[in-house]
Amino acid sequence: METGQPSRTAFSAARYRAAHQLIEGGEIFSDPLAVRILGVPPDAEEAPGRRAMRLFIAARTRFAEDALAEAVRNGTRQLVVLGAGLDTFAYRNPWPELHVFEVDHPDTQAFKRQRLAEAGIAVPEGVTYVPVDFEREKLTLPVGPQAFFLWLGVVPYLTRTGFDETLGLIAATPRSEVVFDYAMPPSSMATPEKQAALEVRAARVARLGEPWQTYFLPDDLAAELRKLGFDQLEDLGPSELAARWFGRPDVPKDTPGGHVVHARQT
Repeated sequence: METGQPSRTAFSAARYRAAHQLIEGGEIFSDPLAVRILGVPPDAEEAPGRRAMRLFIAARTRFAEDALAEAVRNGTRQLVVLGAGLDTFAYRNPWPELHVFEVDHPDTQAFKRQRLAEAGIAVPEGVTYVPVDFEREKLTLPVGPQAFFLWLGVVPYLTRTGFDETLGLIAATPRSEVVFDYAMPPSSMATPEKQAALEVRAARVARLGEPWQTYFLPDDLAAELRKLGFDQLEDLGPSELAARWFGRPDVPKDTPGGHVVHARQT
């Protein structure tokens, strides 16, 4: 991202979340603040690839917030939103006892706080802003055991070193949980056409100054998570996402694409 400017991909993800509220009526993931915080009308066009990305972003958010709800029922009282962008959970948080730490680049965080003020969205007392550049600064947080980490739309843009350091910090928090999404490498795509489509998308975000840098294969990532002490894993790829939220049990199990994973320490 450009110095002095907010993340453009974070803004793009917010547009997809807002568009889902208008096009699908928030059927998968309901967010009454998504359009307000955006400040401009979201793009409602069904351009090639946009529907798939919009529904993936809606599904990953639903998956993450469902996991968070279960964690709160089990006693979690700390949520850390890593790379918060224009995410609105902290401002519609239904649990007063849950303290939310929003972690993001200072430029993106400043833009978000401006948008909140302009949209008339109040900042609850239980929100703490933590400015950090993941690639240049070490992240430290005043959280204790049993924290939940929400890490959406960030991992592909990190270097492998940035990913390892942040995941190591999460793993060092006793009884922590994390939900994040990741991309499989272009070479894993099922057909040359799908590989080319992914490469075009990667080139598009690279032109925005925020290239994809880190990819994973599911089995390799699962092995790394278990080494760090995450003994409960749920990884949803295209097949599982399609069956759970889109009424599509016919998508083959080995279909490559975007994944979202929930990892827990017990």
